[in-house]
Order: sequence, then structure tokens, then C-alpha cells
Amino acid sequence: MKKALSLIAILAFSMLANDARGQQAAATAAKPASAAPTQTQKNIEAYLRNIYAFGPDVKVTVGPFTDSGVDGVLETSIEVLIGENKENAKFYVSKDGKYLFRGEMSDMTKDPLAEARALMQTKDAPSLGDPGAPVTLVEYADFECPTCRSLHDVLRGLLPNYAGKVRLIFKDFPIDQIHPWARTAAIAGRCAYQQDPKAFWKMYDLIYDNQEVISAANAWTKVSDYAAQSGLNAETFKACRASPEAADAVNASRANGLQVEVNSTPTIFVNGRRIVGADPHLLEQYINYELAQQKTGKPADKK
Repeated sequence: MKKALSLIAILAFSMLANDARGQQAAATAAKPASAAPTQTQKNIEAYLRNIYAFGPDVKVTVGPFTDSGVDGVLETSIEVLIGENKENAKFYVSKDGKYLFRGEMSDMTKDPLAEARALMQTKDAPSLGDPGAPVTLVEYADFECPTCRSLHDVLRGLLPNYAGKVRLIFKDFPIDQIHPWARTAAIAGRCAYQQDPKAFWKMYDLIYDNQEVISAANAWTKVSDYAAQSGLNAETFKACRASPEAADAVNASRANGLQVEVNSTPTIFVNGRRIVGADPHLLEQYINYELAQQKTGKPADKK
């Protein structure tokens, strides 16, 4: 599984594979530059520097504290900057400043799956399958990500087994920091979708099937070839690539991924239930569980 940024590994906050969900959008990450840090913020920074041996070349910024919704516990976002690589992670701290922890607090009075579904913006996104299918998969992926290619292969083999029962929605989540041609491919996919929604899925297959021969140097040439193979008008496709609309759509898709705390690719939601990676057995387990819920009269409130 590819991490959106490499510093999670550096932080090594020994969580399970899907603990990467603990991030917030960058807009909430850092405290204003003019605000003097509190003593608790200084203590947290010193603690992390000592635990993870962060030298003066590593910038650690502890954000302002906000109400977590739990008595005695505050929420903050900590940013670690090493060179040009930046990572933001959500943390919790006790109000007395004695305890710091990273993890996920769950309010058992709320349905977290319904909340996730409500945040996903799927109206103007490529989709495959019956819109009325009881199970919806929402895939946030990066065309250059090797594990995303594995998920593509898994889905290609799995979806025919669930005809009429499963719908797939694709959301762009290019990770520019580690994948130099991912955005080029995402824009190409968006232009294919805008010209012919069905052609998107041809591009989707062609890009993943040929991932190993695409590079930052030849990406535009390759996606133009794939556009032609997908039956797209070359001039319309070229004009779309040069316009801001496709790039804006890719940016909006990525921003939506951050809203649902995606920071690893691929991340796929099964009626709102999150899977990080390309585990075919887990994906099938979640799909079958959702279908069984339908049979027992407990349909999921899908968006």
C-alpha cells in the first residue's frame, strides 16, 4: 500500500494499516504563524522530537487545540516537515496536557458509515454498473500507484460476479509528491469522461494495463494514444487537456478525498465501509455482508 506521503513511516506511530484515516485537510493543519505556541504545544513538540530523534532540520508544528467533543480531551493537528515533504496527522491531548495519543474515537450514537457516505461527492464522477445496485463502491485512486493497478485487476475479475448488485464510482486522488505523472493521467481520464462517460472506463483499463511503460516524460503522448484507442475525438481531447476545467475537477475530487480522510491509495468504500489497499478477500467479504444485510431487511442508507 502506498502512503500519500512518506513521513507516516518516519513518525512510526504503530497503528494498523488503515490508521492513516486520522489526517485532516491541510487547511486545518497549522496554527497561524503569528501565534505564539502555548506551553503544552511546546511540550508536545519537545516530546515528539525526543521520541523520534527529529533534529533541527525537521520542522514540527503543533496546531491549535479544539474541542474534540469528549470531556477532558482536546484535538490538534501536528505537521512534520522534512525538506519538501509534509505530513499532517490528527492527535488528541488531555486538557491537563499530560497525555497525547493518536487514534480514532468513535461516537457509538452515530452511524460512521452514513457520515462517510454523506461526505462523498459522487454526482459528477465516472460510474460503472446499475445506479440502483444495492452496493456502491467508491474508489479513490491514483493511476500511477502500483497497488491501485492491483485493485483495478481485482475489480475487473470481481465485478462480473455481482452484475446488477454492485456499482463502481471512480474518484481521482493523484499523489503528486511521489507520482510525477499521476495528475497527467487523471486529467486525461477526466477529459475522456467529459467527452464520453463510457470512454473513461476504456482509458481506465488502458492506463492501468500499461502502467509500467508510462513515465513523466511520455505520459501526454501515451494518454493521447489511449484516447484515440478509446474512440475519442483527438482535437476535443487536446483542448480539454489545455483547459482548466479538467484540472479543477481532479482537484475537487482530491479535496473530497481529504474530506473523508483518504491519504493512501487505493482507498475504496463499500457502502461507506473503508478498505485501504487491494485485498480481494476483504472486498468480497464487505460486498457479501452488505448484500446479506439487504436480504435480512437492513438496507444501507446509500447516497
